[in-house]
Amino acid sequence: MPRTALRVRRWAAIAVLGGLLAGCGTGEADTAEDAGAPGNGTAARTSTDVRPIEAAARITDAKGVAVSLPKPPEKIVCLVALCDDILVELGMTPTATNSQVLAHPKFLGEEKAAKIPVVPGGFLSPEVEAILSHRPDLVIGLKDTHGKLAPALKGATTFWPVQPGSWQDSVGYLRDLAALTGRTEQGEKAEKAFRTRLAQAEKRKSDKTALIIYGSDENFGVATPETDVAAGLFPKISHYPWKSRGVDGSYSLEEILARDVDVLFVETLSFGAPDGKLSDKLAENPLWSRIPAVKNGKVIEVDSEVWAKGRGTRSLGVVLDEATAALR
Repeated sequence: MPRTALRVRRWAAIAVLGGLLAGCGTGEADTAEDAGAPGNGTAARTSTDVRPIEAAARITDAKGVAVSLPKPPEKIVCLVALCDDILVELGMTPTATNSQVLAHPKFLGEEKAAKIPVVPGGFLSPEVEAILSHRPDLVIGLKDTHGKLAPALKGATTFWPVQPGSWQDSVGYLRDLAALTGRTEQGEKAEKAFRTRLAQAEKRKSDKTALIIYGSDENFGVATPETDVAAGLFPKISHYPWKSRGVDGSYSLEEILARDVDVLFVETLSFGAPDGKLSDKLAENPLWSRIPAVKNGKVIEVDSEVWAKGRGTRSLGVVLDEATAALR
């Protein structure tokens, strides 16, 4: 079974597995139209209605985490790309970040993103001293990865541990940060735009079989709706017959070949310096050329910073645009 790729992906998606399998709630953003577990094949349509967001000094998010601030935060340090995504949606930029998603042209672009300070230590071990040197009003990180930083940050700033498991969670976090920053109009606009995009994609649902794979070499993994926010959109817009097999399980090329995949999306994850596309490496396997998507030129290498790590409404909007275009 693919081990290396699964371990790397853990920080981008597998970290949410436990909560999802436990049936965690999706937060205030849910409506009757949104009901249904990710990937369950439900025909429910996404509502485009957006409830008003009210400014607040205290919120309790979908996971039960309470965040209280004396004033709207202006200096926010992002330790997870979801934070960067939400700030851009709200017309803000992080005081510092350890994500590369801001360089995407649908975010800030390379030139503007290069001006945002980077938190040293990488995603797994961001340096507390560096974080605090920016005197942040709020620090947002991934619960399973950055929760260990909470004691060191206590008393100096407010730490908000987030744990997105679905697009509904992402919308909930957008609404919460919009309330805390007082950028309610921007939050409502961003939610409306995403819901509208998703509803339109649902109306044009493709009958083609889609697949998202990720990795760095021949050891690849399959993104499933239970463990990946972006993959959670795919049962709404295509035929997506892939289910989670747990942290240590995945699919073989033989199994993928048997499913007659029409469109294949590939997320190449780099270990340090980029060393080539995952699709090129998999092409060395003779089974690869027999997959319908490969034979028909429907293998799309996507930006893993957006597809695997973004998980906010802006990132998911990019995913929807690119996926629906390929699935036509």
